Amino acid sequence: MLKLRVPDMSCGHCASTIEKAVKSIDPTARVAIDLGSSTVAIETKANEAAICDVIRSAGYDNEELAA
Repeated sequence: MLKLRVPDMSCGHCASTIEKAVKSIDPTARVAIDLGSSTVAIETKANEAAICDVIRSAGYDNEELAA
């Protein structure tokens, strides 16, 4: 599971945009978003770097958290 901190994610629209970005490269991904802690947990078979890149392309900085 990939866990990311997305500091500029602040609302439901942000969360929806991030989820859509992830699912654009892995439609079967499971995405769990916690707005309170600005974290995203993703279960995916896609390359982790590609996931981080697609979220950045959607306009959101992110960093991987230790598992």
